[in-house]
Parts: sequence; C-alpha cells; structure tokens
Amino acid sequence: MFSSPPSHPSAAPGVSGRQRLRAAQKVTLVSLGVNVGLSALQIVVGFFSRSQALLTDGLHTLSDVLSDLLVLFASHHGAVEADDRHPYGHKRIETAATLFLGVVLMIVGFSFLWKAGVRLQSAAAMQKVHVAALWIAFLTLVSKETLYHYMMRAARRLHSQLLAANAWHTRADAATSLIGTIGIAGNLLGYTFMDSLAAALVAFMIVRMGWKLAYDAVTELIDTGLDDKAVEAIRQTLCDTPGVQGLHELRTRKMGEQALVDAHVLVDPRISVSEGHYIAETARARLRERHHVLDAMVHVDPEDDSIAKPALVLPDRDTLLAHLTQELNISSDEADKVIFHYLEGKVDAEIFLSAAYADPARMAALRVAMGAVMENNSYFRAIHLHLRAAP
Repeated sequence: MFSSPPSHPSAAPGVSGRQRLRAAQKVTLVSLGVNVGLSALQIVVGFFSRSQALLTDGLHTLSDVLSDLLVLFASHHGAVEADDRHPYGHKRIETAATLFLGVVLMIVGFSFLWKAGVRLQSAAAMQKVHVAALWIAFLTLVSKETLYHYMMRAARRLHSQLLAANAWHTRADAATSLIGTIGIAGNLLGYTFMDSLAAALVAFMIVRMGWKLAYDAVTELIDTGLDDKAVEAIRQTLCDTPGVQGLHELRTRKMGEQALVDAHVLVDPRISVSEGHYIAETARARLRERHHVLDAMVHVDPEDDSIAKPALVLPDRDTLLAHLTQELNISSDEADKVIFHYLEGKVDAEIFLSAAYADPARMAALRVAMGAVMENNSYFRAIHLHLRAAP
C-alpha cells in the first residue's frame, strides 16, 4: 500500500502549459481545503483529548497546507514561457519548490521526533487519551488516502513532478495517520505508551519523506539523466527516424516534469546540408511528439566523431579551393561548383565543370593534373570530375 514514489509519473505528452496550470491549481485548491479542515480538527481534538500522536499528525497536516501553497506558487511561475534570461523556460521553479518542501519536512520531522522521544522517557507523561481522538484519526486516514488517489491521477495526466511529489506526500500522510490510529487505539486499550510511540514513528516518516523529496530535487538540479528505460525509448525513436543510420553521444537531463535531450545522429555523408537538417528536425519533432521532451538538440554527423575528430586537422574550404584551382589550372568560372566531403581524416572533392571541358583534350590534361595532385598532396582521398551538359 505504501510503496516508494516513481521518479517520473507516466503520461502522454501534449497537455498545454495553460491546461496544466488550471488543472494543477484546481487539484491543489481541493487538497488545500481538505488539509486546512483536517489540521484544524486534529490539532483541536488532539489537544483536548491529550493525544500526542493526533496532535503531531495534525501539525504534520498543517505542513501540507504549506506544501499546497508552494505547489500553487510553483505551478503558476513554472508555466511562464521562456524568455531571454531563461531560454529553457521556468520549469525548475517546481524543482526548487520541491527541494524547499523536503527541507521543511525534515526540520518539522526532527522537531516532532525529539519531543516524542522526551515523552517516552517520562512515565508521568503517559496518559490515556479520549476516544474522540480515535474517530478523528480514522477520518483523517480515509480522507488522505482518498485525496492521494485524486491527486496522483491528476499528476499522471499532467505529467507534473511537483503534483506527484505532493500526492506521495499525501500518501505518506495516510501512512502516518494509520500509525497514529493504531497508537491511539493501543492507548485506549491500556497501553498508554503507544500514543507517544506512534508520535515518534510519525515524526520519523516525516523526516524520511522530506529526505526523499529533497534528494530527488537535488539530483535534478545537478542535471541527472533520465532512467535507463526512458533513455532506451528515446534512443529507439531516434534510430527509427528515416535517414538516421546510427546514434552516439545521447545525453538527457531532467527539466521539471520534462527532459532536455542532446544527440549525435549518423547520416549518409554525401547528402545535402538541407537534407541533413531535415532529418535532424524530423528526429527532434518525433522526440517531442512521442516523449515528454521539452527540447532536443540533434547534431548531424557524417561519421562517428565520438571516437575521434580527424577532420579538425584539415584545411578549411578556402584553402582547399585555392590549392585545387592552382594545381589543376582551372578558374572559378570554369568550376561551376566544388563540394568537399571531410571523411576519415581526408577530403573527397567533387568538381562540377563548365561545358568548356567537353573538349576531350582539355579533359585529358585536367585528369593528368589531377593525378599529380593525388600523388603529391596528403589532404585529398579522391577527386571526382563532373561535366555539365551543354545547354
């Protein structure tokens, strides 16, 4: 019943920021109303019934009110669109709020744990509680478990990390309320120490949940990647993109309830720049459509540069072009177009010649010069000549 929360609630992407904001506010306002009512009942009845367990759980519920207010604040500001100072948007406001909530819970939990420990050491502090405490504890248990299911459904639908964290916080509250209920029942049966023991256990669970929320938020703030299953799904989507021949240097990082992706994809080295760009944009669009990806940077590679980058030691285009036109004795007017392919540490050149080279003698002389270039130059792996047909 009380298992650990998943790192990412599953949901289909496509919910707009405005829809997320309205739905998150609605869910959180419901939670806020329930928690305000429960905390008031628990604290008042806990005080007059002399139940330390119910009073501790009531103060814990009061911390849920703070949690709900934080969710309202974070969901509003996190939905703000990207700007010049925040080019990736404001999603991590939710993460920062989750971290703050976790720290607050740890502080509150340690305080309650200390007080319960002091009471357990004093037999005089043990006293029988009123039966009203049991009824309120049971009401709290049922209310929080119901609220958990309501909030988690919304978190999965909206794919909201903060709503999921708040839902699991509510589930932990149900667990603490169960412990409190057992403690109060034991006290009423004559085991007076069980009320204080339950208070100590409730406090311990508050500390544990605070630690879990804070830890998960910190891992996101230091750019921790997605889990293996999510990464493999992203990898498969990229590899299945038409035109992609391979994939390397795939990196992911969390950004609120979404993720940022960087990837290098291999394509046919002889396609045009525009076709390579089209393949990259197609891969990016597929990631955003099929996964909860905020944005993706897809780098196009003609070869696997994760092993080495030999092309960086080669001359640039202007240097190569000047060298070719000089050695082959052709002018820029006679070479309509020259394409260079930087592959495997060498350069393949494709020269598209004007119709003037239709003369067999000129073409033969050019081929002789080309052979000399290939023998005496370490840059070129191949030179291909293409003759344009006469108009």
